[in-house]
Amino acid sequence: MARAASAPGTRGEARLAGAERLRARLRAPGRRGALWGGGGGSGAGGLGLGRVAFRAGAMAFWAALSPSIVEYFEGEDFYRCGYCKNESGSRSNGMWAHSMTVQDYQDLIDRGWRRCRPLQFQPSKSHKKVLKKMLKFLAKGEISRGNCEDEPMEDAVAGDFGLINKLDIQCDLKTLSDDLKESLESEEKKKGKSSKKEESNELSRSQDIEEKLGSGEPSHSVKVHTAPKPGKGADLSKPPCRKAKEIRKERKRLKLMQQNPDGELGGLQARREPSFCPPKAKSNQPKSLEDLIFESLPENASHKLEVRVVRSSPPSSQFKATFQESYQVYKRYQMVIHKDPPDKPTVSQFTRFLCNSPLEAENPPNGPDCGYGSFHQQYWLDGKIIAVGVIDILPYCVSSVYLYYDPDYSFLSLGVYSALREIAFTRQLHEKTSQLNYYYMGFYIHSCPKMKYKGQYRPSDLLCPETYVWVPIEQCLPSLENSKYCRFNQDPQAVDEGRSREPDRLQVLYKKVVMPYGVYRKQQKDPSEEAAVLQYARLVGQACSERMLLFRN
Repeated sequence: MARAASAPGTRGEARLAGAERLRARLRAPGRRGALWGGGGGSGAGGLGLGRVAFRAGAMAFWAALSPSIVEYFEGEDFYRCGYCKNESGSRSNGMWAHSMTVQDYQDLIDRGWRRCRPLQFQPSKSHKKVLKKMLKFLAKGEISRGNCEDEPMEDAVAGDFGLINKLDIQCDLKTLSDDLKESLESEEKKKGKSSKKEESNELSRSQDIEEKLGSGEPSHSVKVHTAPKPGKGADLSKPPCRKAKEIRKERKRLKLMQQNPDGELGGLQARREPSFCPPKAKSNQPKSLEDLIFESLPENASHKLEVRVVRSSPPSSQFKATFQESYQVYKRYQMVIHKDPPDKPTVSQFTRFLCNSPLEAENPPNGPDCGYGSFHQQYWLDGKIIAVGVIDILPYCVSSVYLYYDPDYSFLSLGVYSALREIAFTRQLHEKTSQLNYYYMGFYIHSCPKMKYKGQYRPSDLLCPETYVWVPIEQCLPSLENSKYCRFNQDPQAVDEGRSREPDRLQVLYKKVVMPYGVYRKQQKDPSEEAAVLQYARLVGQACSERMLLFRN
């Protein structure tokens, strides 16, 4: 699922304002080595890591002084966007990372992304349906096929939601229809002709509900309650109304008890025990995400799913042992989903795009057991890899970068499923590392269906493009309906507190010498050089500009 800053996190329209903000993601299409590069595109169009390879020895030496070394590029000509398909809808403008500390990367993505708050996350009805579909497949081998078969994995979730909402609609309308039918039949016996008129009105309202649900809105957002007519409100002298389904169950239970006066229901009770037990008190606590994901399977389950986290950079022994199998899954994914020819992508392209990473691996004592850095989350079904999620684990978050999968298993809605597993994984890491409590899915693009799905994972926040403070997405959506670019912070006096205030303190690596920008500037005569460096300083902020080395050639 292209959810992060590589192919998925295309230019966030809420984050851009003209040429000055033409930076898209903290990983260009070339993923591992690019920062803030590529305004869009879904392939490996930004595979420019040849630049990273130069002066490897010198870079290693300087990395010992300041591990984060980057090059900034003002931008290239506009080119085709892999999402909106506009032939000139994308532009690269950003920087390449030769090396990068996880803390610098964390600070950089906090100046340009959206984030989900996993600790407060509750799966929606659509999410639950995907998890139940996976459980049914694992337990009984049941396959639910539909539009999901053709889901485009880069933003497969967008396609999934259309199908899931449709399934929700069918289920909700069937229940609604049954309840309305029984209720109306009862009323008809009491009120005769007048009830027929009300029946017509109720059915009309039901049709209105169906039309609204069919428009793609989540089913839970539609309320079917209608205000009582004047003089026909609730009669407080009578018992409260009950659902038709509960009434039907009660009648059936009484009928069976009449047939069995001694209360002995025999074998029937063993088969339908929940129906004949006294009603249990309903718990106000819904099932947690973990309860839904890790629900117990029968001993004779049809399939076994295992999720393994392996470090991809530097490659661990587990990563090396599974590299070829992982590559073959990616190749199949590209051929089926993106119609790539059989000779692409090459091993080299795959490695540069999804395996190589400028992030320095770190294993501090107060960090997660797996450490910080770049990882692959492998989904093993019955002993073979069917999907791989590319993630970065940082001091305060898990950053979702990419997901590819075996097209034969698209019916499992792996885009949605993997996102939910990554949210659960973030919560698991939080138990050991308390400050790690966010999940980053890349830019949110309100006008792009392939990006809009990210708004379904809530609670979540969008970053104000002018003051760099997080704002709940619910507050941002009305503004995004009216304009592609918005300032989300409602305080007109607020400014970017982390902005570059002293650009002369920015650190530059020039001719093998580290120097403040104030010294470097005196050696330059090209006016465009100063504009580029100052733009870089505005984008990364004061703290990162002083910690990282800006390589100038």
